[in-house]
Amino acid sequence: MSKVAIIPARGGSKRIPRKNIKEFLGSPIISYSIKAALNSGMFDEVMVSTEDQEIASVAEQHGAKVPFFRSKEAADDHATTSEVLLEVINKYWEIGQSFSYACCIYPCAPLVSSKILEDAYNKLIDGGHSCVFPILPFSYPIWRSLKINDRQELEMNWPQHINARSQDLPVAYHDAGQFYFLNVPEFVRTKNILTGSVGGLLLDEMYAQDIDSESDWKMAELKYKMMYTK
Repeated sequence: MSKVAIIPARGGSKRIPRKNIKEFLGSPIISYSIKAALNSGMFDEVMVSTEDQEIASVAEQHGAKVPFFRSKEAADDHATTSEVLLEVINKYWEIGQSFSYACCIYPCAPLVSSKILEDAYNKLIDGGHSCVFPILPFSYPIWRSLKINDRQELEMNWPQHINARSQDLPVAYHDAGQFYFLNVPEFVRTKNILTGSVGGLLLDEMYAQDIDSESDWKMAELKYKMMYTK
């Protein structure tokens, strides 16, 4: 069945300027997502959705396609991932191409490997899911988490768990923020990534790092060196 890898990479990053093409251990960070998709051998098309000419040029230099540019509406700060993906799928339809499955891979996910993508696809198919994405367990039980109230005092979010042992509380997970593998017809029908049967691919935290600051960036480089550099 036909599959497309969609890497959404707009040019307007605020916290880390030009984040999507900033050098990560000597190569533009987006090149790692492109490489993982290409090396998996799963995809009929590996494309980058961008409104930015420089990002498009970098993407093409590293083997991705940029068959069309992103619209102004889909490139602003408020555009959702679902809106970007729907635009890409519709533009492919306009040029006579359609896909059964799509994998939205974020451009700042250098720890994603071809094997992780393959494992996600196999879980999608074997489990009959409409979406699969990587997850991580919270390192501390969220049921014992705190908040600051209007009086600037600490309170428990769930005070009923004040005396509970950590090992007796259920494990909670969060999105690793790397990619979403989707059944395209189901996604187009609902226009919602997290709909229907959603599966989670559990990762070791060494294979994921949210990158929103310079310290996050350095941590991701350290993890990459530890996991992938011989």
